[in-house]
Amino acid sequence: MLVVMKHNASPDAIEAVVDAIQDMGYGARPMPGGQRTAVGLIGNDGRVDTARLEGMEGVLECIAVTKPYKQVSREWREQDTLIHLDNGTVIGGDAIVLMAGPCAVESEEQILTAARQVKDAGATVLRGGAFKPRTSPYSFQGLGEEGLRLLALAREQTGLAIVTEAVDPDGVDLVAEYADIIQIGARNMQNYPLLRRAGQSGRPVLLKRGMSATITEFLLAAEYLLAEGNDDVILCERGVRSFDTHTRNLLDLTAVPVVKSLSHLPILADPSHGTGLRSKVVPMGRAAVAAGADGLIVEVHPDPTRALSDGAQSLYPEQFAEMVGQIRVIARAIGRDLAVAEGMGPDEA
Repeated sequence: MLVVMKHNASPDAIEAVVDAIQDMGYGARPMPGGQRTAVGLIGNDGRVDTARLEGMEGVLECIAVTKPYKQVSREWREQDTLIHLDNGTVIGGDAIVLMAGPCAVESEEQILTAARQVKDAGATVLRGGAFKPRTSPYSFQGLGEEGLRLLALAREQTGLAIVTEAVDPDGVDLVAEYADIIQIGARNMQNYPLLRRAGQSGRPVLLKRGMSATITEFLLAAEYLLAEGNDDVILCERGVRSFDTHTRNLLDLTAVPVVKSLSHLPILADPSHGTGLRSKVVPMGRAAVAAGADGLIVEVHPDPTRALSDGAQSLYPEQFAEMVGQIRVIARAIGRDLAVAEGMGPDEA
C-alpha cells in the first residue's frame, strides 16, 4: 500500500504517518518525489485500517498495490530507477550501458588485456567471474579471491567498473569488497538467503533471470533485494530453457518491454548466455537494444579458442567493437546513446 501525501504536507505530518504505520505493526518507507512524498507500507497482510491513515493530517489518499511484488512494481514507484556507479556510469537512464569481458578471470594478462580491449570499444563496466558455478564439478570453477584481486587491478588501470558473481551468502561480503556490482546468477535467482545477504551488502545487484523462471517469479526474486533496503537492483534477461536445441537457451526479448511496463528497475540483456553461440550474439544484442534494453552484458575474450569457460559464445574483441558501432546507430535511431564513463568523451567511447 502507498500512502500519498499532499504536496504541502509538512515533514512532521510525514513522520506522523510513518509512526502510525509502525504502530500498526508494519514497515514504513518514505519516498520523496518531484511533487509530493509517498509512504510505502511494507508487510501488508490485507488487514490495514486505511481509515486511520486517510484521516491523518497531510494525507491525500491510500492506494493499494495489487501486484504480488510491491516495491519492484511501477504501482509503487512510477519513475525509472537510476543506478549511479563510481566511474560515472548511470544504469537505467537514456544511455545504454555496455558490460563486457570474459566469462572467467584466468590470469592477470588475460583480464588486463580484455579490460583494455572492451574499454577501447566502448564498454564502461568489466564483467568477469572469480567464482564460477558450473554444471559439471570438473569444469573450471574460477580463481576465487585471486580473481577478485585481478578484477580490482583492472579497474585501477582502466577506470572500468566491475561486475562479478557471488555464489553463496558467505561469499557476498568478500565480493562486495572488490566489486562495484554483485551479480546473482541464473542458478541462484531463487537462492533466498543469498538474495537477502546481497540486499544487505550496500552494493548494486545485477539479478539474472532463472533458466525456467516466469517474469512474476523473476520480479519476486528482485523483491527480496528491495525488501532488505537495496534499491539499486538491475534485472537481466539471459535466456530461458526451450525444447529447441539449435541454441543454448531461448533469449526472451519480449521480457524486456514486459518488465519495463511492470517495474521501474532497469533491465539488461545477455545475448551470450541467451544464445550460447558466438554467431548469434551480435544480432541478438542489436535486437535487445531495439527492444528497449537498458544495456547489454556480453562475453568477450582476447582469444576465445583458449578460454577456460564459455569460449564458444565469447566474442573476439574486433567482433565486439563492430557490434558496439552497430548498437550505437540503433540506439540513436530510438533516441538513446551509449553510456560514457568519467574521463571518456563520446568519440573515445
